[in-house]
Formats: sequence, C-alpha cells, structure tokens
Amino acid sequence: MKIGISTSVIQRGTSGIAQWVFHVTKALKQYAKEHDFTLFVLEEDLPLFESQSEYMHLHKVAERWRHPVKDILWHQCQLPKLSQQLGLNLIHIPSYRRMVWSNACKKLTTIHDLAPYHVPGKYDMLRMFYARRVIPYLARRSHGMSAVSHFTANDIETFLHIPKTKTTVIHNGIDHGRFHPENQDASRIRIASKLKLEHPFLLYVARLEHPAKNHVRLIHAFEKIKQETSNPLELVFAGKDWHGAEIIHKSIAQSEVKASIRSLGFVADEDLAHLYRAAAVFVYPSLFEGFGLPPVEAMACGTPVVCSAEGALKEVVADAAEIIDPHDDQSLYEGLAKVIQSDERRKQCVERGLRQAARFDWNRAAERWITTYEATLGIEK
Repeated sequence: MKIGISTSVIQRGTSGIAQWVFHVTKALKQYAKEHDFTLFVLEEDLPLFESQSEYMHLHKVAERWRHPVKDILWHQCQLPKLSQQLGLNLIHIPSYRRMVWSNACKKLTTIHDLAPYHVPGKYDMLRMFYARRVIPYLARRSHGMSAVSHFTANDIETFLHIPKTKTTVIHNGIDHGRFHPENQDASRIRIASKLKLEHPFLLYVARLEHPAKNHVRLIHAFEKIKQETSNPLELVFAGKDWHGAEIIHKSIAQSEVKASIRSLGFVADEDLAHLYRAAAVFVYPSLFEGFGLPPVEAMACGTPVVCSAEGALKEVVADAAEIIDPHDDQSLYEGLAKVIQSDERRKQCVERGLRQAARFDWNRAAERWITTYEATLGIEK
C-alpha cells in the first residue's frame, strides 16, 4: 500500500493531536518495509519528524499554507493533486477539520472528538459554523472513518449520521517506554531543580482553554483545600495558552492563594513523565474529551488520578480513578480531598491505574491501523 498522512494540524508539536500523529507514525515503522508511507509536513515542522524520515517519505509543504483557512484550502486543492502525482492509494486525515472533498484517491479520516457539538463557545463563530454545517458533508464523502473511543463513534453516528458499523474504533496508546513507574524521589528532585516545584503539588496537564478544560472551577476547589489545611500543597498547570486562557490567568491573579498556583506553559517531552511522577495527585476535571491521554499517562507513571467522567473519560479511566462531577465545585473538592487525605484510596488508585494504563499500547494501535487501511482499500487477507 502507498499511504499518505497529513500532519499539518499538529500546531508545531504542542497539541494532543500532535502527540497522536507522532506516536502513530513512529509505531508504523514496523510496517515500513511492506508499505510505503508519505508524510505531508509543513516546512518549519520538518525537524519534528526527523526520526520518521528514516523510514517514511517527508513531503515538504510551504509555510504559506500554515494559517488554518489556507491549510483547509491546501487540503481541498493541493492534496488531491499530490495524491495522484505520488500514486497514493489512500490519504489518512487525522482531524475532521481537514477532511477532503475530492475523491482523487481513497480517504480515511480519524475523528478524536466532536466537541463543537457539546461545548458551547468551544471556538469562534466561523469555526463553529464550519464544524457543524460543513463537516457533516465532508464526512460522508470519506471512504473510511475511525474514532479514538466508542464515545466518539457514537457521536459520529449522532451528529454526522454515519452508522457506528462504518466507524472503526482504535483506542490511543501511550509510550510505555516513557510513562512507567520509576523512582519518585529522583523525579521530584529533578522537577524541583528544573521547574522550581519544591512543595507537594496537584498537577493538571492540558492546554489552558476556558471553559472546556475547567481550570477556573479547579482553582475554586483548590482554594477550599488550602483554607481547610496548612498543607503547603501547590496547584500546577502544564499546557500552552489557548482560547480563553486570559480568563484562567485572571482567575489565578485574583485568587487568594495565587502564591500557591503555578502555570508552567508547555512542558518539554523529556520532563513530562518526571512531572507526572513528582505530582502528589493528577487531576483532570475537563468538561469534555474524545479520549484523554494525560490521565492514562499519569496512571502509567504510578500517580493517583482524580478525573471527570465527561465524554470518553469514563471509558478510558474506568474504575481506576476517583471520579468527580466537573460541573460541581463541591464534588471536585471532595474528590481531591479524599485522595489527598486517604493513603488507602491513593494506593487503590495507583494499583488500578497501572492495570488500566497497560491496556493502551501504540504498537497494538498500529496493527489495527494497517488492517483498517486494508479494509478501506478493500484488500482481503
């Protein structure tokens, strides 16, 4: 097979979809001798795919196409032509926002979530219009459809009117070579030295997005914890600014415990696993997720997790986390307090979390991708 994979939605490597693209393309290495892979990469992103260049073709896309509107035009006008010129059998689009109308070759789309249908004001008016009005038509022209969770597959049927029987569910994996239990004291020393986090801390890894990621409600719950204890606990946000980040920063600045709240911005890959291990508790109060990798990564590192059950999160964390209602300040406070105060509950979350995280593996996902490519092309084994 000759497979092309679009990578332009990775936002310079700082988004969740970026991590998905990096891991999937690396996991496909084991199939590169049998199949031919071409990655379409924006010029300034090429260094991010240096390791993939050893076994995949990198097709450079000019930087002038980076802006989202121009990138959509590139996918509609340029990508079909390139597909024919390169003799591709199939194009894999890893985001509903870049689906292609043309049938120059077979098309497979991966949908991570349909958040615009669940979260009011998720994007600006133009993006919401595109997601709700244009995407359903493009989706029905795709030859194959995949989802990262059963929850998202249900959404595809409900909102895009594509039967679940036509959607392949392939759960995300995690990099168990990076995310695994290790010496927590060593990780804490490293994080204290590099990121100046010298006290016990609650950790939330997510881009700073309001209201979808629910940072403000978490700040309120943390304030109550600090009011009721002399614990030197800190609250740490790790993630780049996104839509509504200014509201989160304002909430931090106005908080009576602002001295105990840290916003680190985007955290480098080499530090992330250590940050998970160093955390006293990982908290994930998101209002909606199509999958939710950070809670699984934290579990794999042996960190107890307090988590929302919204979207696909209940499917992903199962019974391995302390579940809270992210719409209720008191529920969030009580869930955090329970795990912070109870050694037994912490131990239970850690043990169950390690078992649950072991279910998600990129190599198993890559095997499913190959069979999905073959099924989309009508190749029988």
